Amino acid sequence: MPTRIARAGIVAKTRLAEAAGVVAELAGWLEARDLGPVFDDETAALVGLPPDRPTCSRDDLPNHCDLVIVLGGDGTLIGMAGRVANAGADIPILGVNFGSLGFLTEITLPELYPSLEAVLDGTAQIEPRLMLRAQTMRDGAVFSDRLALNDVVITKGAMSRIIDLSVAIGEQPVMRVRADGLIIGSPTGSTAYNLAAGGPIVHPAVDALLLTPIAPHMLTNRPIVVPASSEIRIRPAAGASNDEVFVTIDGQSGHDLQADDVVVVRRAERCVRLVRALTRTYFDVLREKLKWSER
Repeated sequence: MPTRIARAGIVAKTRLAEAAGVVAELAGWLEARDLGPVFDDETAALVGLPPDRPTCSRDDLPNHCDLVIVLGGDGTLIGMAGRVANAGADIPILGVNFGSLGFLTEITLPELYPSLEAVLDGTAQIEPRLMLRAQTMRDGAVFSDRLALNDVVITKGAMSRIIDLSVAIGEQPVMRVRADGLIIGSPTGSTAYNLAAGGPIVHPAVDALLLTPIAPHMLTNRPIVVPASSEIRIRPAAGASNDEVFVTIDGQSGHDLQADDVVVVRRAERCVRLVRALTRTYFDVLREKLKWSER
C-alpha cells in the first residue's frame, strides 16, 4: 500500500447512466477528505464534468492515482486490472458491483464508503491476485504480448471444426487436445469460463495455473492444475487440419492463430491487488454468487 492515498481514480462502466450520481457523490466524499478524485475521459463525460477539469485516458489513469475505484461489473474491473498491471502500478483496485453477477466486483453500493474508510485507515483486506502473461510467437518474434487476470482462451471459429492442439510445459509434452478449445486460467479465472467448461474452482491464494479443454472430443482430456511456475506452450498440432483458430485474452482482445504460431502462457511478473469486502469470505461469495454447495 502507498504510505498515503492522495488521489483516487474513478472508473465507471461505459455508458452506465445509473452510476453518474454515485460518481458525483463519491467525488464530493473524496474531496471532503482532501483526496483528489481523478477521472478518465469516459467517466468524466458520463457525469458531465466541466471541460476545465483535468482528465486522462483510461490507459493512463493508473499513473495518476494511488487507488482505483471501479463502478460496474467484472468486465470493467478486468479491463482496469490489465491497465494497472501494464502500467506497473502497485495500487489496489476497489470494485463496486453494478453488474448482474459481480464475482470480482464483490463490494455492494451500501458497502462503498465503509470499504473506502477501511482502505484509508489501513484495515482493509487487500488480496494479491496472480496475473497471466500471454505471448504469441510468430516467425521467431513476439507477435502479441498481453496480460490477463482471468484466462487465455484458444477456440475454433464459428464455422470451423474441432481444433487440434499440442500442449507442453517448457519442453516437456503434456497432452494433445482435440476439442472446441482450451482455457489457460488463473485461480481468479477458475470461477469464470473455466467453471462453465467443467474446470475446478481454485482458491485465489493457490499458486497454480489451470488447463481446461472446452467440449473435448477425447474421453481422456480432463482439466489439469499445474504449478504457477510452469511455462505453458500451446501450438496447433503438427499435421492437423485446423481451420480458424483464435486466441482471446480475458474476453476483451485477441487475434487469429496461424499454423506455426506458439502461444506461451506464464505467470506475470506482478500481481494485481483487489480490495475484498469487509464482511464476506471467498466461500461466502461462492455461496452468494454461484449458489455453491446449495444444490
